[in-house]
Amino acid sequence: MSDPASPPRAGLWTAPNLLSLARILLVPVFLWVLTSGRPQAAFFVFSAAAATDFLDGLAARLLRQKSRLGLFLDPAADKLLMTAAFIACAWPGVCRPNALPPALTVVVVSRDLAIVLGAWILYRAAAVKSFAPSLWGKISTICQMACLFSVLLFNALNVKPAGFLAAAYVLTLATTLLSAGHYFWEGFVKVLARRPTSRGGATSRSGR
Repeated sequence: MSDPASPPRAGLWTAPNLLSLARILLVPVFLWVLTSGRPQAAFFVFSAAAATDFLDGLAARLLRQKSRLGLFLDPAADKLLMTAAFIACAWPGVCRPNALPPALTVVVVSRDLAIVLGAWILYRAAAVKSFAPSLWGKISTICQMACLFSVLLFNALNVKPAGFLAAAYVLTLATTLLSAGHYFWEGFVKVLARRPTSRGGATSRSGR
């Protein structure tokens, strides 16, 4: 008999997975309306895509429809949306009248790539298979999302609040760098620092 406290197994066609798939499908739609010079439509499409991120997590908890596919699909959809939006919004000819600083986009995308590379190295070097999200990582994600929302909203309103956006850019840059440093220290340095102890123990046992 199955344990009633354990979440039921869910397959591919679950509400959370469908919402994550919808977020992925909305990415090309967002890019299309943005590059077509329709800032109002771009803002609403991005808002709808971002809303699915909240809704798929809510559905997974309320409906108890967690699956292995969802563990991969949800963060993949998030990164695809965020990366596409940051790159597209950094082009002044596409994102008007406000565009993200290219340097900020480079830092945000490079941080994500560095985390993926670091996770692969940890898996190969220390057999680490799971990585808990950090507080700084969550804060940086919130700041990045708020930064994108601000740019797209002000573009939809055809407003150029240089001071406000400059502060948002600085805050997003700072939290992104802090989260990158925190992930590097907690998830990379500390894990690899424990390996010499285990190797030392193995050497000691073999020498007896």
